[in-house]
Amino acid sequence: MWNWADEDTEVRRMQPYEARKPYLCPGCQQAIPAGTGHLVTVPKPAPEERRHWHHGCWMNRQRRRPTGRSGR
Repeated sequence: MWNWADEDTEVRRMQPYEARKPYLCPGCQQAIPAGTGHLVTVPKPAPEERRHWHHGCWMNRQRRRPTGRSGR
């Protein structure tokens, strides 16, 4: 778990070699291509709601709200 986490959300770093599929970042609605390092956030009360974020989007999430589209 990284220092970007809070008491309700676990944050994991996904290394490029671990990123085997593309994802959609809920912060910017842009693709995270396969083979790109990024963050996986897992809400502790609802682990099925995990999302894959660009590092910068997660760090700036307070300034930009995620849209309603799924970022799985």
